[in-house]
Amino acid sequence: MALANAWMVILAAAVVVVAVGVGLALGLRRRGGPRAADTARVARAERLRALPSFRQALSRRVLALSGILALGAVAALTAGVVAARPMSAQTIQPVDTSRDIMLCLDVSGSMSEVDVEVLSVFDELLDGFEGERIGLTIFNSSPVQIFPLTDDYDFIREHLASMMKSFDYVDKIPEHWVGTLNGDGASLIGDGLAACTMGFDHPDDDRSRSVVFATDNEVNGASIVTLDEAAAYAASKGVRVFAINPVQGKDATVSAELTAAAEATGGAAFGLRDTTTVSDIVDQVQEQEATALRGEAQVVWSDSPDLWIALLSIAALGFVLVVWRVRL
Repeated sequence: MALANAWMVILAAAVVVVAVGVGLALGLRRRGGPRAADTARVARAERLRALPSFRQALSRRVLALSGILALGAVAALTAGVVAARPMSAQTIQPVDTSRDIMLCLDVSGSMSEVDVEVLSVFDELLDGFEGERIGLTIFNSSPVQIFPLTDDYDFIREHLASMMKSFDYVDKIPEHWVGTLNGDGASLIGDGLAACTMGFDHPDDDRSRSVVFATDNEVNGASIVTLDEAAAYAASKGVRVFAINPVQGKDATVSAELTAAAEATGGAAFGLRDTTTVSDIVDQVQEQEATALRGEAQVVWSDSPDLWIALLSIAALGFVLVVWRVRL
């Protein structure tokens, strides 16, 4: 880029030199012709040239022609610089001040309606997010990460829509079945919560991390990690769990176990039909103080021809005005 700019300036300078040379040659040629004609046609022309008014007029014309030459040279040089696209560099270091939210959904058959409702609410809430990173992990007898933490909301919308469509069972093998039926049993929520907790990156950074955990806590089979062990693991990683239970209050034992696990992480458990909605849970998540995460410094190059364009405009306008004045 720098080499191309240098060649453009050299080319502009060459054009100026050629223009000056041609102008001088034509000027000298014209000076030789009219002088002989003046001697032949006007008697005592040397007396006219000796007049102060003639000398002043001649000086003004020489000055005007010199101005035309100078302004033309400046215009040509600045035009060459503008054509070379001068650029400026700026070093920026992006700062991500977002919070991390992992959607963790139990996709067993009894949770289909709940999962669709949670996904649809998050799809609506995306317009209000400002930098929060969202991830999605689903589980049944085995957990699967649908997408990692990201703030690409168009990407998130695409996958949320695809996942919601999956619960219509229009495909022979629904998307939420793929990879979630590789174990023995169903609704192995301990394994699911542990997998969701492992989805948070930058473990050494002091960041706001939350799991929105939708499950009915109706475990069928032996999981590798129990719910209490998964909750303890989440707490050790600074992850708060907000549980959504569609049977909250209906089964005292199930509700108490899930509530205790969520509260052990600093979070809470809610019934699906309680006055607290998914959006209210997100509001609680956003109340947590966000910690800045500095990204890698980047050098950004941008066109900066403004000054040169202004100089070119001034030189071109001055050139036109002086030429017009000389012709008068």
